[in-house]
Amino acid sequence: MSSNNLGLHAKPKTRPESCDLHGSFESRCYIGSIWSRCPACSTQAADKEQAEAESRARELRLAAWQNKIGQTGIPERFHTRSFENFVATDAAQTKALDFCKRYADQFHDVIATGRSAIFIGKPGTGKTHLAAAIGLHVMRQQNRTVLFTTVMRAIRRVKDSWDRGSSESESQVIQTFVAADLLILDEVGVQFGTEFEKNILFDVINERYEKRKPTILMSNLPVSDVTAYLGERVIDRIREDGGARIVFDWSSHRAKMQGGI
Repeated sequence: MSSNNLGLHAKPKTRPESCDLHGSFESRCYIGSIWSRCPACSTQAADKEQAEAESRARELRLAAWQNKIGQTGIPERFHTRSFENFVATDAAQTKALDFCKRYADQFHDVIATGRSAIFIGKPGTGKTHLAAAIGLHVMRQQNRTVLFTTVMRAIRRVKDSWDRGSSESESQVIQTFVAADLLILDEVGVQFGTEFEKNILFDVINERYEKRKPTILMSNLPVSDVTAYLGERVIDRIREDGGARIVFDWSSHRAKMQGGI
């Protein structure tokens, strides 16, 4: 069958058209009486469709991730934590809050460089509140994967992988920690500080460092003790790419709420 029988034009017909949004354009007809639409509108529609498809894909990825990590996500107790309900009453608290808000709002830049942070301070000063707020923000607003766990649980999960009936190997456990867009490790230094623990921590943080994956570490210990526990190799990797140390050196808000107990 010839192209003419199919209604195809050997050379497309053209005619001037006007778009309410983008003004004049040349419309083309390649077959029958079907004329092309505004190219700028077509591009915008295609971009919108692609963005929606990518958003759906991220949502499915996030759902699969949450199913995979199970109880190692942000604890239910902290699901209501936000920047809005963090109480900042002095300059130091405001500075910590501002840093965390920028970190979350600019997470696309954070993940591009792998910028990490260490939160250091006594219990009840809001470290977990702000870390959870960051994690919830980047999950809900940017569909990023977040893993929130204590170092003790992380080490225990590695050791559990040694059991004969374990469903995951040690390397698979470590890769779960590495795969998250943001890893939040709480209670750094609470453990015994064995060489095994330090090596596991180094393996996780070093691989994340190499892949430019940001990590937030939290500890109740003084700066010197945290450095001694983690070792200079880990500290050096946290410092790179603008890594920050945020010191929560004010009184415990939790203790005040409990009557100073």
